[in-house]
Amino acid sequence: MPLAKALELAQEYDLDLVEVAATARPPVCKLMDYGKFKYESAMKAREARKNQAHTVIKEMKLRPKIDPHDYDTKKGHVVRFLKQGDKVKITIMFRGREQSRPELGYRLLQRLAEDVQELGFIESNPKQDGRNMIMVLGPHKKKTEAMAEAREAQAARKASRLGEAPADDDVSHDEAVSHDEAVSHDDVEVPDEAQADA
Repeated sequence: MPLAKALELAQEYDLDLVEVAATARPPVCKLMDYGKFKYESAMKAREARKNQAHTVIKEMKLRPKIDPHDYDTKKGHVVRFLKQGDKVKITIMFRGREQSRPELGYRLLQRLAEDVQELGFIESNPKQDGRNMIMVLGPHKKKTEAMAEAREAQAARKASRLGEAPADDDVSHDEAVSHDEAVSHDDVEVPDEAQADA
């Protein structure tokens, strides 16, 4: 089709003439609403970025002589990271004479791995690196699955909050209580003896 006729057709239908394949012989063109096409392609790209997962390695540092409560706190952080689908690099830092007892750090890393085994697995075994011992834990769930579960949980929480909203927004809770109390005081019957004393 000649270019002049194609442009005439585009004006007739109030569309744009867009060159799809410039390198083809003859060049391929298409009649379309170019603004709508650009918007839809931008929305597709945005949706693809939204579902894309970035693998992040979180780091947790421990000492061989860690207090039980501190260990529980650090373990809680590791659990949270694994639930979010992130890898966790655990570093045991040795100081002074602790360097001569690497088995303490090894036992601590094994204990932590056993405590979180339902959420993650040992991706790289504990190994000594100078004054530190390092182990990497990987999650059983992929990042995209964890993100989807988090979105569902957030939607469920939002729905439950909206379901519990009071139906009557005009009267606050405090006003309702004081009104009930006022009504209940009026309904109290006074015995005859008390009226005689007054």
